[in-house]
Amino acid sequence: MLDYKKMYQIMVTETENAINTLIAAQRRCEEMFLEGKDAELILMDPSAETKEDGGQ
Repeated sequence: MLDYKKMYQIMVTETENAINTLIAAQRRCEEMFLEGKDAELILMDPSAETKEDGGQ
């Protein structure tokens, strides 16, 4: 008989590991960006994008 509890635990554990890997990669990339000499944050107006793409 299949051990559904064990299967569920494996799936949850591996999903959590994958999420943590993605979070770590994002943090590393953000740190690289912020340490860069040409790091410039540009504030974009969301209403301008809506008008350009034919939205509301």
